[in-house]
Amino acid sequence: MSAWLARRYLSRVRKKGFDLSKLGVFPESALMPLRRDGLDPVPELARLRAREPISKLDIPFGVNVWLVSGYEESKAVLSDAARFSNDFANLVGESGANADANPGGLGFADPPVHTRLRKLLTPEFTMRRLSRLKPGIARIIDERLDAMAAASVDGPVDLVAEFALPIPSLVICELLGVPYEDREEFQHLSVSRFDLFSGAEASLGAISESLEYLLGVVRKQRENPGDGLLGMIIKEHGDEVDDRELAGLADGVLTGGFETTASMLALGALVLLQDGDTFKRIHDDDAAIGGFVEEALRHLTVVQAAFPRFAREDLEIGGVRIGQGDVVVCSLSGANRDPKFGPALEDFDAFRAPTSHVAFGYGVHRCIGAELARMELRAAYPALVRRFPDLRLAVPAHELSFRKVSVVYGVESLPVLV
Repeated sequence: MSAWLARRYLSRVRKKGFDLSKLGVFPESALMPLRRDGLDPVPELARLRAREPISKLDIPFGVNVWLVSGYEESKAVLSDAARFSNDFANLVGESGANADANPGGLGFADPPVHTRLRKLLTPEFTMRRLSRLKPGIARIIDERLDAMAAASVDGPVDLVAEFALPIPSLVICELLGVPYEDREEFQHLSVSRFDLFSGAEASLGAISESLEYLLGVVRKQRENPGDGLLGMIIKEHGDEVDDRELAGLADGVLTGGFETTASMLALGALVLLQDGDTFKRIHDDDAAIGGFVEEALRHLTVVQAAFPRFAREDLEIGGVRIGQGDVVVCSLSGANRDPKFGPALEDFDAFRAPTSHVAFGYGVHRCIGAELARMELRAAYPALVRRFPDLRLAVPAHELSFRKVSVVYGVESLPVLV
């Protein structure tokens, strides 16, 4: 591309935002932080962090994109909503070809819009409100364990299909008031949006499809509000929130609370299957589960990168100058293993004292469903190992297939013998 064309494209970007579909497949340098070696980030990420906790990525068209992989540096960016914007319009422009793919919700909104929307959701995610879900979560887990036992008659069982995916699917359906018979559709759309291996356009398409589906759900709830989150917001706030905003909130809860928890359930189970001492400890000691879940969240960091931030002004973070309009991406998996954050963080240690990890993000955009995820994980792991004390992998660990490049990391299937 000539320098003149590059300048023309960059000028358009600054005025209208990025047209992500033009990127096609993301450059390899941008994908490195999303690649893994089994359960671990690739070694290149640690080497980069040691050399430059804030480093410039090689992105075409002269766009400045910074990768933040240090712990303190990531917290500094994630907590600074005044100088960094999350607005989706920064990616596609206010009227770009992909503007209709704006998922809305909390992740891609700035205050005061973010503040108003978060206030709508916060009451539904207090521990008092969430406690009403505990009996349902326990029932769902027991039903999935029964299903695993029944499936085991025919040989190995896929723990992903029979356990890790259905549990958060059912919980989220119950929470939102989404028909469970539609689960396969939103599971597909959720996975597709995080898969950058197929390029940005496919990811944006999945977001658009998800919003269209959820708009239909919202309209049905308007006509007959149920007892789920959507129905409660409609009953309590009515026309204060329009259909598009409500669909965006539902989309954020659906994707944030389904795909991430499903990946954690599967990968956490894999950790247990590879560590007999920890497996036994979770089986025998009720008090052990809290520490295990926190260490698993930190060590696995299934959400590998935070939503991109856009610098509102020229600024400095960790001694690095970042220009107005530059894109900043925080590597959560890198931050959670930063030696400056704690000792031996490359290792999984179920006895480690709970850390102030950033697996759920940090600052005003910290995941609103964090406590719901913890509730599911703390209930599911002990139930799994106690129901199947002889649980083991049905194939060698090196034969497992993991997602190649995805913002949310996961294993494709996990064949086990019960």
